[in-house]
Amino acid sequence: MNSEEQKKKTPVVVILGHVDAGKSSILDYICRTNTVAKECGGITQHIGVYEAEIKGQRITFIDTPGHAAFSSVRSRGAKIADLAILVVATDQGVQPQTKEAITYLKATQLPTIVAFNKADLTTEKLNSIKGQLQKEGMTVESMGGTVPALEISAKTGQGMEALLDLVLLMSEIEDLSADFSVPAQGVVIESHQDSFKGPAATLIVNQGRLKIGDIIATPSAHGKAKSLSNYRGESLNQVEPGQAATIVGFSQVPKSGEEFRVYQSLSEIEKQTATAGIGRSVPAVEGAYNVIIKADVNSSLEAIELILSEIPQDKVKVNIIEARTGPVTQNDVNLAQITKAEIIGFNVGLASGVANLLDKNKIIFKNFDVIYKLSEYVAEAIERRRRPEEVRRVVGQLEVVAIFKTEKNRQIVGGNVISGQIEKGAKLDIFRGKEKIGQGKIVTLECRKKQVDSVPKGQQAGILYEGHGRIEIGDLIEAYFIDLV
Repeated sequence: MNSEEQKKKTPVVVILGHVDAGKSSILDYICRTNTVAKECGGITQHIGVYEAEIKGQRITFIDTPGHAAFSSVRSRGAKIADLAILVVATDQGVQPQTKEAITYLKATQLPTIVAFNKADLTTEKLNSIKGQLQKEGMTVESMGGTVPALEISAKTGQGMEALLDLVLLMSEIEDLSADFSVPAQGVVIESHQDSFKGPAATLIVNQGRLKIGDIIATPSAHGKAKSLSNYRGESLNQVEPGQAATIVGFSQVPKSGEEFRVYQSLSEIEKQTATAGIGRSVPAVEGAYNVIIKADVNSSLEAIELILSEIPQDKVKVNIIEARTGPVTQNDVNLAQITKAEIIGFNVGLASGVANLLDKNKIIFKNFDVIYKLSEYVAEAIERRRRPEEVRRVVGQLEVVAIFKTEKNRQIVGGNVISGQIEKGAKLDIFRGKEKIGQGKIVTLECRKKQVDSVPKGQQAGILYEGHGRIEIGDLIEAYFIDLV
């Protein structure tokens, strides 16, 4: 490969950290995109890709959510980046998702900068937080390690210029380059069904130039690049290595995390790649909580399916009939009616006429904009459907030695308590040998000619029995209660 083909590429920087550590605020400060205002409650719900020009150098930033349910998204972001900024809030310290991010960073050996955010609020615990990082295998330079670290405030701008200078310096040191002459290839960062444009996907190009009209394919989808646009929605003619773009033109929604490449023709794609569709349908399950999931983008689907799988389902199972991106359609309502399923949405709307159809068919549709609220709703729905389980609790056994009185469906019998204790009000089964020949309940219980509530093992008891089956001498009576658990 000669120098004409190998050129300097745009650095890709992933921002990682725990919930509310300030990742999106840092990106907002850098890119001036006001990304935080677009996220509900300040929580990034799916991966975002943005670009900024810093001192003449273009840089692509990947913002990832810190919520536990989005672990696969964070992992994907770390694997396609050239550099990482690990955000640790000075009022939080090292949290579960911080540790998870460190695991990814160590596994991928991604050059990392630690940004101690919210330094305008407090730095009292900073040395302690550095010690926490060291325990996780990430030692900053001030503690004798090799990982550069800065104190910043995304709110006031403190340390932000120094952070960006460090990003530029590390990008230069890494000498990031790519082959611009080969057919374009890269990774699908995010994908969704656009209500107006159809299947759309956000890509990052690793090699080559992606251009309008290129024939593109992933293992699950293919198509022709009808349009390319940046994160601001501005049209692009081509996308170079390290840059991101949203592409429209896929035949169906590709899966997030898939690799893509450009082909010469559709026939070449058919020879080299499968075109299995995204999404899935499964049968309804009797007694289960059947749901249809509709989400804005594929990483949301991943996170929803993961978080639903972690809800305790010992009594009632969550059965996902179908999981797809895009608005709720008439087909979704029809499927819900057939399978008796609820439709759970995440940041989605309703197609034309669907609202009336939902009401007419009495289909439950719930739409959420924060994932933990969706999880809470499903957990509550499971609890509402939870049917108490009947458990047979045997309390004692009696061997019949005398029959005192027999009526149509009642008998008074006497016997020896041979195990446990016989209790008033208990149900009973009658066994003759190994065969069950009747059942009923204990109406009254006597011991030594006195009515009692229980008679223990080793004593004799008289029972007024009511039920079906005629007791004979030598039969075994088993007393039990039915508990609901």
